[in-house]
Amino acid sequence: MSWMAWTTTTAIFFSTIAAILVVMTVYTLRYPCPERKGFLPLETTPGDRLFIGLLSSAYIHLLFLGLTDLSLWIPFVLSVIWLGIVMRWG
Repeated sequence: MSWMAWTTTTAIFFSTIAAILVVMTVYTLRYPCPERKGFLPLETTPGDRLFIGLLSSAYIHLLFLGLTDLSLWIPFVLSVIWLGIVMRWG
């Protein structure tokens, strides 16, 4: 893996995403949830909302990277807040 530019930050990021997916899988297997309708225009399960939240968080980061020179802590905080909103009310 010497051809890849793995930094500690990158390793923490991907480890966190993997941990979130494992926790969500265990939670869903232990406590199955029916689909529900929130502010999203479709019925979703918690796994669907997690996927939508993570995908939209990636887009938030890409927008900040492409349009500003601001610190990446700003989109990180926005993404965490957005993910919480989608998981709770989406």
